Amino acid sequence: MMGGLDGARRVMEREVSKPKNVGATLLRFGRYFGRYGLVLLLVAALIIASTWTQVVAPELIGQAVDCYLFPRPGTVCTYTQDDARAIEARFRADTSLSAAEREAAIRDAKISGLLGLVAILALLFIGGAVMSGTMFFLMNWTGLHVLYNLRREVFQHMHRLSLRYYAENEVGNIMSRLTSDLETIQQTINFALISVASGALLMIWIAIKMFQTNAVYALLSLSAVPFMFIATLHFSNQARKAFRRSRQQMGNVNADLQESIVGVREAQAFSREEENIAEFMRVNAANRDANVRAASFTSALTPTLEALGFVAVAVVVVVGGIAVFRDEPLFGTVISLGTVFAFLQYVQRFNQPIQQIALLWTNIQSAIAGGERIFGLLDTQPDFGDAPTARPLPPIEGEVEFADVWAEYKPGQPVLRGINLKASPGQTVAIVGPTGAGKTTIINLIPRFYDVVKGAVKIDGIDVRDVTLESLRSQIGIVLQDSFLFADTVMNNIRYGKLDATDEEVIAAAKLVAADQFIERLPNGYQTVLGERGSGLSQGQRQLIAIARAALKNPRILILDEATSSVDTRTERIIQSALEKLLHGRTSFVIAHRLSTIRNADQVLVVQAGQIVERGTHNELLAQKGAYYDLYMSQFRRQDQTADGSAPSQAAAVPA
Repeated sequence: MMGGLDGARRVMEREVSKPKNVGATLLRFGRYFGRYGLVLLLVAALIIASTWTQVVAPELIGQAVDCYLFPRPGTVCTYTQDDARAIEARFRADTSLSAAEREAAIRDAKISGLLGLVAILALLFIGGAVMSGTMFFLMNWTGLHVLYNLRREVFQHMHRLSLRYYAENEVGNIMSRLTSDLETIQQTINFALISVASGALLMIWIAIKMFQTNAVYALLSLSAVPFMFIATLHFSNQARKAFRRSRQQMGNVNADLQESIVGVREAQAFSREEENIAEFMRVNAANRDANVRAASFTSALTPTLEALGFVAVAVVVVVGGIAVFRDEPLFGTVISLGTVFAFLQYVQRFNQPIQQIALLWTNIQSAIAGGERIFGLLDTQPDFGDAPTARPLPPIEGEVEFADVWAEYKPGQPVLRGINLKASPGQTVAIVGPTGAGKTTIINLIPRFYDVVKGAVKIDGIDVRDVTLESLRSQIGIVLQDSFLFADTVMNNIRYGKLDATDEEVIAAAKLVAADQFIERLPNGYQTVLGERGSGLSQGQRQLIAIARAALKNPRILILDEATSSVDTRTERIIQSALEKLLHGRTSFVIAHRLSTIRNADQVLVVQAGQIVERGTHNELLAQKGAYYDLYMSQFRRQDQTADGSAPSQAAAVPA
């Protein structure tokens, strides 16, 4: 179990790493967002307009105080026609009104002017809210479309990658590209990006506005900001490290849980339940402790910033209050009560984005790092693909030739050495040999799952590298020792080999391999939905469905990685009878584990250490008394005796 935990730990360490090349990654993201340039321009305009409403609002509040509530000489009322002093002077000069009428008119005019400012403030708040909601929707819409395109591109690319990539990379790491990495990017696009951009713009704009109003007062009001930045950097860095540890521990929990579920049969068979529970409790406790540590830093950041924010507010009130009460210039500049009110709003609005940006910036870094991993996958090139001059493979007869074929999985370590063979159309070729001899590699070269490093594999005289992969593989049927079934109906699992097949054709293929007998006994027959990987069926039943899938495809070349090795003797006889019909007229390559398959083969190839050491029919190879004879005496003889009824023993299998 620890192997899975170590693998998960390595995956999580990569997931939480900082981005390495921010500029290049952002540029590549820009190409995806470029398709929605007009929408992004509208979002940018809305960010600017929304931020403007937040900057103007404190100024309006200040003018409401200085122009109407506590009018002050020399105050410039930008958003009204007259201030309280001008209104009063105008009506005092009007001799046509009585004293009572004059006082009432002055009062009504002041209220009207104040209500005008309040109305403008209300419109600003409503407009700002509408614009904020609109820009978040548009950014969310754009982000979802970008992620849709990116996820589709990654998924398509994964299907183009060679099998070597999947052999060398952990499934969890590959899955994390389409799950956790894209989820982090989605969260960042939908919320963090706009919040950071609008927050940064708001802080810069407010700072400029404060310095334009009163530079000295602005410096004093913002004196707590450096301490807020220092506290934010400290706690956010510690929190990021703690969350990194937390995600690593979460990976351990997931890996432990996955292995416990997959290996539940082994755990019960070896009475390892208590040990597995204890191990899970250990990693679960480590995950809890890591999250507690992360939460402690994030919890400490908020009250620290709030305390410093109160300090900033206190500076504004104390300094501004002293200046107002004394009615004296502060460092050569006059501070009105309205200015104090405006600066209170400025400071509060300035402080709000600091914490938000600090926390969201970590998300942005994580998203960029996730983008690097996704683009790294997209940059991974398949080992091979269709050549520029590749042409569709015409309908084949089924002649297969290996001409001095060499193959390797790792450079300089050949798995096959100088393989030469020729199978005529309709022949059955059985391949036998010890584990690691290269049997599976031989059959993998025919549909070009891997490429040769020397020599050529030809079908009907055409090099498989000169034709398109789709046209090549569409004419080859494959049944593996452990075939994969999907969580779908039995009908669709068989139809997977030929998507345009009718129900009647599917049923006919099932009858050909005698799979219809157990399928019809299922709760819903052919419409029964199978569980994951065909759970609910026996291994033999799963194999029968896989063989029916190949039969429906009706290929000219058939590859069987001992399709009957996982079934009992009775089922094997049923399948063997069906395979005789299926193999008739097709070129077939069979990795043989059972003597019944070898007896009927036109050629038997004995593979050792990546070379064909013997070839011939079953009887010819026995007569030679070479490598095949030794293999027969050690492995196949008991099967032969069982078939003759002379020594009933369970059929032994040659190692794959």
